[in-house]
Amino acid sequence: MTAFKARHVGSLAAALALTVAGSAAATAETQDASDSTRKAAADLREVMFVGNNWDGTADVIKSGGDLAKIGRINVIPDKEERLAEINADPIKWIYFTAIRNGVGEGHDQYVDDMYSTPDGSAMVVSRPSFADVVSIDLATGKINWRFPVSGYRSDHMAVSPDGKRVAVSASISNTVHVLDIATGKQLGSFKTGDKPHENVFSADGKYLWNMSIGDVNTGLDDSWLDWTKGDRKITVVDANTYEQVKVIDMRERLDAFGRKDLSDAVRPVAFTPDESKLYFQVSFFNGFAEYDVATDKITRVKTLPKNPATSEDRTTWVNDSRHHGMSMSPKGDKLCIAGTMDDYATVVNRSTLQEGPLVTASKPYWATVSGDGKSCVISESGSDRVTAIDFATGQKTASVEVGDHPQRVRLAKVPADWTGPST
Repeated sequence: MTAFKARHVGSLAAALALTVAGSAAATAETQDASDSTRKAAADLREVMFVGNNWDGTADVIKSGGDLAKIGRINVIPDKEERLAEINADPIKWIYFTAIRNGVGEGHDQYVDDMYSTPDGSAMVVSRPSFADVVSIDLATGKINWRFPVSGYRSDHMAVSPDGKRVAVSASISNTVHVLDIATGKQLGSFKTGDKPHENVFSADGKYLWNMSIGDVNTGLDDSWLDWTKGDRKITVVDANTYEQVKVIDMRERLDAFGRKDLSDAVRPVAFTPDESKLYFQVSFFNGFAEYDVATDKITRVKTLPKNPATSEDRTTWVNDSRHHGMSMSPKGDKLCIAGTMDDYATVVNRSTLQEGPLVTASKPYWATVSGDGKSCVISESGSDRVTAIDFATGQKTASVEVGDHPQRVRLAKVPADWTGPST
C-alpha cells in the first residue's frame, strides 16, 4: 500500500506540474495575443473615407480637426476590364447606360459606399455602375477580391459591429447580400422591398435593418402618383440567419399620424444610442420623422425651412430627394440634417426639434459624425468638399476639397504611417 500510494502521489504531483506548466503556457499565449492585438490597434490610425462617386476615387482625410487630406485611392483599377465585360454583354450595357443617364445624372457611378477591414489593410467598396463590391489592398492599390451582386447595380452598405461582415444592397434585384469582409464570400442574403437602399446593423449585431426607397428615377413625381413608386418598406432580419423578423410599412404609420401627404420612401436614417427611436427622411420632404420602435408608431414629424431659391418642380430634385443625409451626436441629443436640394445643413435639438443656424452647403448628400464625436461631417456633392459643423454651436468649423461628387463619408482605420498605395 505504501508503494502504491507513493506511485500515485508522484503521478499526481507530475500531473499538477504539467497542469501548472500548461496553464502558464496558455496564459503566456493569451498575453502574447493580447499584446499583439494592442500593438495592431496602436499601429492603426482613425480616418475618414470619402467616396468620390463620379471620379472613381476615395479620398482619405483626418477624422476630425481640419479634415486634412492624407491620401487617395483609385477604386477602379480594373476599369478597362470591367468596361470590356460590359460592352460585350448587351443587357449589362443597357443597365450601365441607364445608370449613367438616370441615377448618375449623366455620370458613371464608380463608388457608392466604403469601409475598412478591422485590421486596416483594405478598403471594401460598392461600385454601382460595375454592379459589384471589391476589396482593395491599401498598401498596393490592387484588388483582393470581387463580388458581383445579383442584378445590375450595387448601392449602400453596412458593416457589422465586429467588423467581420459587410451587407450590400443590390438595388435592381431587391436583395441584400452579406459578405465575409476578409474573403468576399457570401454568408447569406435576403429579399427586400423595391430598390433596397440604406442598411443598418443593430449595436449588438443581432439585427440588420434595410430601407427600400422604390423607383426614384421616374418622372411620376406628383404626390397623387406616389403609389407608382413601388413596394417600399423597412425589412428587419436576424443578422445571423438572415430570416425576416419584421416588416415595417411606413405608409400605414404615416397615415395613422395624419401625414398621408408624405412619401413612404425611407431615405437615410439615424437611431438614438439606445435604439428606442428611429429618425428618417423620406422622398420629396424638407424634414424628417420620428418613429418609436417599441410602440411601432410615428411620434413626431419635423418640417425644416425651404430655400426660396429651390424650384418647387419635384422632377428637378435629384433622385426624388429633398433632404438626404442625417446623423446623430454620440450623446443622442442632436441631429444633423443635410438639406440636399435646399443647399444647407443644420443641427437640430432632438428634444425640442428646434433647428440651429442654416449652414450654406452645395447639394449636401450625406452626414456622419467625426471621430471625436464633436462634429457633424457632410459631403457637399455640388462643390466637391467635405465640411464639419460643430454639434454644440451649429457653426461650420472646417472644410476640405475632395474629388468629383463626394457622397458617402465613413469612419475607417488605416495603418498609422499610410499616405497612399505604393502603386
